Amino acid sequence: MDKQLTVEVVTPDGQVVNDVFDMVVVQAKQGEIGVLPNHTAMISPVVISTARLKKDKESMKVAIGGGFIEIENNHVTILVQSAETPKKIDVERARKAKERAMRRIKQHRKDVDFRRAELALKRAINRLDLVGEDKKM
Repeated sequence: MDKQLTVEVVTPDGQVVNDVFDMVVVQAKQGEIGVLPNHTAMISPVVISTARLKKDKESMKVAIGGGFIEIENNHVTILVQSAETPKKIDVERARKAKERAMRRIKQHRKDVDFRRAELALKRAINRLDLVGEDKKM
């Protein structure tokens, strides 16, 4: 390809990724978005999922929390609440978060924020899926 995409993955804590890639794939609310060089400018919400960043024949995956993707002039910014590469994921912490969220959801108590527990469960499962650990549980 003549051109590549400059890709930034940014959280409130700072930048997680800043590199060039040939393709970006993210899960938006309306479905999967694949971004190649010269993509039309757009902004879209993204959901808890795995962003796939491809360069040559290699692929990088990043567990992302909800947020937005902005595409303009071959520059892709993924602004999310959280983002972790597989090496940064604490598997034991993710397992405990998953178990805790599942317990809260099953309790059916009025003082439990079910939406928050569901989001915590999705984030934990996403992290475990990314490192291949969710299938082992």
